Amino acid sequence: MTNTQQPPPPPPHPPHDQGNSGHGHSHSHGPAAPVSKHLRKVIAAVLIPFSVAVVVGLVVLWPGGAPPHARTGVGFDRQTQQGTVTRVDKVDCKSVNASGETPTGDTSTAEGQSAEQQAKGTCGKATVRVDSGKDTGRTFTEIVQPDSPRQLHGGQKVIVAYAPDAPKELQYSVTDVNRRLPMAVLAGIFALAVVVVGRLRGVMALVALAVSFMVLTFFILPAILQGSNPLVVAVVGASAIMLIALYMCHGLTARTSVAVLGTLVSLLLIGVLGSGFIDWAALTGNTDDNTGLIHGLYPHIDMSGLLLAGVIIGSLGVLDDVTVTQTSAVWELHQADPTMGRRALYRAGIRIGRDHIASVVNTLVLAYAGAALPLLLLFSIAQSSVGTVANSELVAEEIVRTLVGSIGLVASVPLTTALAALVVSADRPGPPSAAAAGPARGGRGRRRKR
Repeated sequence: MTNTQQPPPPPPHPPHDQGNSGHGHSHSHGPAAPVSKHLRKVIAAVLIPFSVAVVVGLVVLWPGGAPPHARTGVGFDRQTQQGTVTRVDKVDCKSVNASGETPTGDTSTAEGQSAEQQAKGTCGKATVRVDSGKDTGRTFTEIVQPDSPRQLHGGQKVIVAYAPDAPKELQYSVTDVNRRLPMAVLAGIFALAVVVVGRLRGVMALVALAVSFMVLTFFILPAILQGSNPLVVAVVGASAIMLIALYMCHGLTARTSVAVLGTLVSLLLIGVLGSGFIDWAALTGNTDDNTGLIHGLYPHIDMSGLLLAGVIIGSLGVLDDVTVTQTSAVWELHQADPTMGRRALYRAGIRIGRDHIASVVNTLVLAYAGAALPLLLLFSIAQSSVGTVANSELVAEEIVRTLVGSIGLVASVPLTTALAALVVSADRPGPPSAAAAGPARGGRGRRRKR
């Protein structure tokens, strides 16, 4: 009788579990370590003024569209229409006056071999129909050389350039292949893969991607063309993209706010380093036909500032990945062991970050090298020394872009890890009564906003 009247002993609560009850065992998606109201106020005191400054910058610098100009008919600055190749006939190059003369009779050079091939070869005589614009239905003839890298075939969709000041028979010419359908299919496969794997988070990532393109298209590019400082425009635009993308994809939480702060500090470092080394290396940003055309149309644009703006915007996407990953790692470590102090959290997080640094820096370098591969091939053909190649402005731009971005990425790991460890470890737990009431409510009383 006596034994049956004794209540069962309460389950033991080791100190580790008490720490967990104070910090919550949430079943929501993502890390559940909470942040106290005090720390949320501190983070808000930093980010709210910054967000307001970004909004003010957007309003002040908003361009209202790109300024108009008379088309030059050069490069991308041409009027274009849609077209279709209706048929292609094989003809002798001499019969259509497409054959060239071999210079000095020397066929050992590339130019001489091309001229000889044209003189003895078979050309393509393509009939092309204009499918858009005021001349819809009009046809013209395009001669395709036998050594041309782009050969046309019947039924192929093409882009045709229109030169209104040229003689009527020369107003239209094929300028490129219409790639809209394969590009659209590829984009659809990408979107489907993101949604299938990421589900709701993937949908939000796609929405954030669309918003990023809208900021780039309707704010950054027109504002630069209107004459605003490219660096200021890039900082404001990149900050807007960062705030929208991170909070939209990862939620309005303290964890996301820490990633935003880490990204912001790293972007400032990239901006300072980029500005200093672009000036020191005397990089003009005017290195090819496209930048030359831009400078010719809009001579007021600061081309070196445009180069720096490209460095900042290009680094933003990888920075987001690094800062969010490091912040999440620290949050997960704290949730797994709430007794860890800030130093232990930082050491554990930085070990994860070192692996991330190695892979991300290699990715960035290879991405820039891949984009500049044709240029590097030209230097290889010329048998130029490494010093000569690196000293040329074309390659020096890519080197500065790569190294400045990589320094920012490397610095973002300890910066974000330290900031996340400081925020999580400095959390002020709620009153003991609230923690004690948690188990009686099935855990619901332990949850707090993160």
